[in-house]
Amino acid sequence: MPTLDGVYRFLLTRRWLAFHLLVLLLIPAFFFLGKWQFGRFEERSASSERTTANLNSAPVPLDRLDTVGGTVSSDVKFRPVTVTGKYDASHELLVRRRPQNSRVGFYVVTPLVTPQGAVLVNRGWVPAGATAETRPEVPPPPSGEVTVTGRLKPSETEDTTGIRNRSAGLPTGQVLLVNTTDIGATLPYRLYGGFVELTGQRPTADRAPEPVPAPDLGGGGGLNLAYSVQWWLFIGVAVGGWFLLIRREARDLSAADAEGDGAGKDQEEVRAQS
Repeated sequence: MPTLDGVYRFLLTRRWLAFHLLVLLLIPAFFFLGKWQFGRFEERSASSERTTANLNSAPVPLDRLDTVGGTVSSDVKFRPVTVTGKYDASHELLVRRRPQNSRVGFYVVTPLVTPQGAVLVNRGWVPAGATAETRPEVPPPPSGEVTVTGRLKPSETEDTTGIRNRSAGLPTGQVLLVNTTDIGATLPYRLYGGFVELTGQRPTADRAPEPVPAPDLGGGGGLNLAYSVQWWLFIGVAVGGWFLLIRREARDLSAADAEGDGAGKDQEEVRAQS
């Protein structure tokens, strides 16, 4: 059997030593990439399960999960809540850059004033106007006392949305984020820490913005799991490819040596005959 002193001595050449080093670097790299993707799978699966549980919860009064001047934890995001009050249409806002069903438009956010304070209610979506300067047509909120049911959401920030916030240059009554701190600074009453994404109200309105659909849970991290398995399979590919290339190189060298030996014997036979 060939040894390092024989056919396999090529493993100690500079080219092959560099190849060994490459394989040794790829193995831990593939392992940690797979581990990272598996961590993302666990994180997204947990988030998906929590979101599903929250969406399927029974509605509770807003005061149980949020307070005026408080904050809303991500653990209760999308929990259904109910709150009763009166809409303040005079301080209604349009939230820019909110596409829905592949159409450009705005969210309509209206403060709902309660005895404790006010909560921002995302009443739904409206399409953009004919031009960037044209104000879209917005159905008015119901007058009088209404009871709103909706999904509770934390105040939006640049980090949670990926939208860069700015106020300069925006038309009056328009914002980029539903940030309760920034919006609250412009209102004559205090706001709850989060806001409500409307799913129903009593009494109902004759005309209303298009409802915001429930969040898309996607695959719950299934794609990340597939990626993690893929990276770990690459370890086997790297090791298997390394082994096969060694075997092929050794086989080729053995065949070349055999041909060389055969040619030498033929020459000796020719010389002997002559």
